[in-house]
Amino acid sequence: MMRQALTELEFSTSGQGLTEITDDIVAWLEGTGIETGLLTVHCRHTSASIMITENASAAVWRDMEEWLSRMAPEGGHYRHDAEGPDDMPAHLKSALTGVSMSLPVANGRMTLGTWQGIFLAEHRRAPHHRKIVLHVIGE
Repeated sequence: MMRQALTELEFSTSGQGLTEITDDIVAWLEGTGIETGLLTVHCRHTSASIMITENASAAVWRDMEEWLSRMAPEGGHYRHDAEGPDDMPAHLKSALTGVSMSLPVANGRMTLGTWQGIFLAEHRRAPHHRKIVLHVIGE
């Protein structure tokens, strides 16, 4: 019989950077009892995002942050700057990296690769409270 579960997790960020949230998602998923299905991870913000990247080397995270800053640099060349000079670049970074992803679930676990982790990417300089919605459907 097909079942589903839904929750919202909240994370505090310390400003721009990546926060690994894999273990929090794993803990929730295990509690659902769903063995086979599809998990959706969704960030409810336009200046933060969700990413899968390597979880073994912090150098990867720093390189990712630096690359995103080159792709969407701060500056006075944006029309939208309602919340400061990092506002529009944060929206662009979020659009580049995405706010939702779907992952297959097999044997009660996400089918991540050996070195893959799920990260909340904070694109604003100031600390924020971010909400991530998790939904799984399966059996």
